[in-house]
Amino acid sequence: MPRSTSTDSTSEPAAPDSADSTRERIVAAATDEFARHGIAGARVDRIAKQANTSKERVYAYFRGKEALYAHVSLRELIRVAEATRMDPADLPGYAGRMFDHFTVTRPDHHRLVTWGRLELTDTDAPSGADTIRETVARKIDQLREAQRAGQLDPEWDPVDVLALVNQIATTWAAQTEIGAVAAEQAADPSLAARRAALVAAVERLFPRVTR
Repeated sequence: MPRSTSTDSTSEPAAPDSADSTRERIVAAATDEFARHGIAGARVDRIAKQANTSKERVYAYFRGKEALYAHVSLRELIRVAEATRMDPADLPGYAGRMFDHFTVTRPDHHRLVTWGRLELTDTDAPSGADTIRETVARKIDQLREAQRAGQLDPEWDPVDVLALVNQIATTWAAQTEIGAVAAEQAADPSLAARRAALVAAVERLFPRVTR
């Protein structure tokens, strides 16, 4: 008997997997892989498996592992810039938002960026390095303008201000071994106490401006 070619009018054909969906799955899987294993330790076959696709599809979107890391790291740096917008008149608040992002919301982000700093040389800088530099330069300009407006001590070099605040804000994200000890030995082991301490440190260096 010949096979019937009729179809059930009530059934819907499965929607094909879109290219955008596949690419996003690859990027999400790569973000996790790079955060866990770094660039050298990351494996494209694991990324493909987690993304439910093939290695060939991964390479169809990104020419290599380094290119994929460059894309992921740039996207994450842009996200953190958006999540932690700086108010030069309230640097303690900015430090608190950075703490929230790197220590509470996205600890994997700090690991991801740190791997790149450790493994990439200056000549291997991501293709979006100019965007990152522009973001940093914009913050420095904001700080310089705050100094002109009397909102920030003009004795400080704005470059040092930004570097110090960023370093203080990421203290606990960068020093997880001390965080583990703090959970046992600190007078108040809570994350709220750690956050309050670093915000207070920035407040002493660069007090908020009361408008």
